[in-house]
Amino acid sequence: MYWLGGAEQTHPVPTNDHSTRLETRLGVVRKQYNFWPGEHGLDAWDVDRLIQLSRDLPVLEVALDSIDEVDTDFWFKYGTEAPTVRRVMEHMRLVEEVDVSHPIILGTDGRVMDGMHRVVRALLDGRSTISAVQFDVQPDPDYRNCSPTDLPY
Repeated sequence: MYWLGGAEQTHPVPTNDHSTRLETRLGVVRKQYNFWPGEHGLDAWDVDRLIQLSRDLPVLEVALDSIDEVDTDFWFKYGTEAPTVRRVMEHMRLVEEVDVSHPIILGTDGRVMDGMHRVVRALLDGRSTISAVQFDVQPDPDYRNCSPTDLPY
């Protein structure tokens, strides 16, 4: 089985600058990036690009207990927003909306690059595994040594 792309339950919405934003039942979702520590800041991967790059990767079943990020402050670690009750609630709504039929995207070392809301949903549903695609070769980041506030949204 191979993944043909997709993410949380969203649909593209055109903008005035000819880009697109994703829209969910909650409204428009801003551009998404995955951040990892770099040499002098953070490296960032554009999630839309990760989805495209992973389209032809084989789908695997991954044990949920092997996903270390579940025990971290994944959504808030590199951002500027504090994990307030309101921000956690927004993530809870996204978890309710996700389509777990789309595999998560893992980096070469198994870190989640896209799909943490799907991971949480699978855990809440009592599943022990989740569908995933994993890069054999780590894609280069779209931005190096940056801050989340430096990126276009």
